[in-house]
Amino acid sequence: MEILNLITSDLLYDLARGPLVWISFLILILGTIYRTVKLFSFTRKKKNAWPVSLPKKKAPDGDTDKSAPLIPKWKFTVFGAHPVMISVSTVFHVILFIAPIFLLAHNIMLDEAVGFSLCSFPEKVTDYMTIVFLVCGLFFLLRRIFIARVRAISSVYDYIIWCITVAPFLTGFLSYYQVFDYKTMIILHMLSGELMLAAAPFTKIFHMVFFFFGRFVLVTQHTIGKGSRTW
Repeated sequence: MEILNLITSDLLYDLARGPLVWISFLILILGTIYRTVKLFSFTRKKKNAWPVSLPKKKAPDGDTDKSAPLIPKWKFTVFGAHPVMISVSTVFHVILFIAPIFLLAHNIMLDEAVGFSLCSFPEKVTDYMTIVFLVCGLFFLLRRIFIARVRAISSVYDYIIWCITVAPFLTGFLSYYQVFDYKTMIILHMLSGELMLAAAPFTKIFHMVFFFFGRFVLVTQHTIGKGSRTW
């Protein structure tokens, strides 16, 4: 039985470290291209952009005070309404994107696979980043569980996406410090990372790409710049 488990684990390890990596990246790239093209197909090039005006301050008598400055635009965005949420979300998404790219272990594997690698953060830095990421993930989970308005619109799907997103960081951290069985944890780390890459274009994780499309391409009240397309 132990020999069978060893063979199975070695086979799964080789699959996770080799073919499944390339398959997950291929799905990520092709899926992202497909979703982006489909997204563009729902929009059209803008003709005339409408100006977005903000309300002016009211004088005590109810008339518009033309001499009063406009209310800062950021107060009408999530930055003004939920500063803690947007701060945690920004940190979470930045770490989610950059930590895997500049992780030393990942770049060593990249060098072994294709002969080149990117620069890497010191291991202590990525340790701290992982801890901060997991704390942010816990914040999102507790928010979804205990805040009524968020819990009301949450489904099993949302918790599955949370698990898919957090699992690669948690299993990577546990395997690095050899908590539990190292072989099992490193296999779970690779499989969970590959699952996240493959799922990204077809789940809510894709909102990381849509964010830039919505802020820099679409013409809305939250557009950064002029924008070039409308729904």
